Amino acid sequence: MAAEADGPLKRVLVPILLPEKCYDQFFVHWDLLHVPCLKILLSKGLGLGIVAGSLLVKLPQVFKILGAKSAEGLSLQSVMLELVALTGTMVYSILNHFPFSSWGEALFLMLQTVTICFLVLHYRGQNGKGVAFLVGYALVLLVLLSPLTPRAVVTLLQASNMPSVVVGKLLQAVTNYHNGHTGQLSAITIFLLFGGSLARIFTSIQETGDPLMAGTFVVSSLCNGLIAAQLLFYWNAKAPHKKKKE
Repeated sequence: MAAEADGPLKRVLVPILLPEKCYDQFFVHWDLLHVPCLKILLSKGLGLGIVAGSLLVKLPQVFKILGAKSAEGLSLQSVMLELVALTGTMVYSILNHFPFSSWGEALFLMLQTVTICFLVLHYRGQNGKGVAFLVGYALVLLVLLSPLTPRAVVTLLQASNMPSVVVGKLLQAVTNYHNGHTGQLSAITIFLLFGGSLARIFTSIQETGDPLMAGTFVVSSLCNGLIAAQLLFYWNAKAPHKKKKE
């Protein structure tokens, strides 16, 4: 009876949340406090939660731009550099065969960031540039994922994530400071990004053991924390209405 009940549970847990040795540790030997396996379970659970949450992380930002019919307060350079970082993480992880739970949010955040880039250009009246950007980015992504791109180039792209993240977030921070408000930045999106990058420090160490990945998320957490702090500081500040031209 136990073996029969074991079957469906094992099929669900083993490929997704636990390696077989940890399943046996928990449900055969009943060692529920086995620390290494608990770390794996926590890491896998957090990773899958981050991936699932990433489907919605930037949608509040997209809807805020669409609702206001404006991308005021968003730095296009900052969004572009964030896209470079996400692309580097995604391509590097795919080519290194890392588990999807350790990087999957990069795919969904990339799609949403591409949308935001296009909307920023669209609401600046630069539709032609927006379409060219979409086509150009798709071509670059295809080349990076193809055998044409040497592995060293992909590693270099991942290594460039840290300066990309720092410069991108600093550009946004400077824009906020000069404006005296955070414009159409979505608080929900920023705080979710901050929480997700903090959790990713643990999951990247646990699931990939790659110091480059872990270091990227440490830097990302610090930078997202800076933007989150600005959102709190400028919480009651409003963008001035542009009517003062006679």
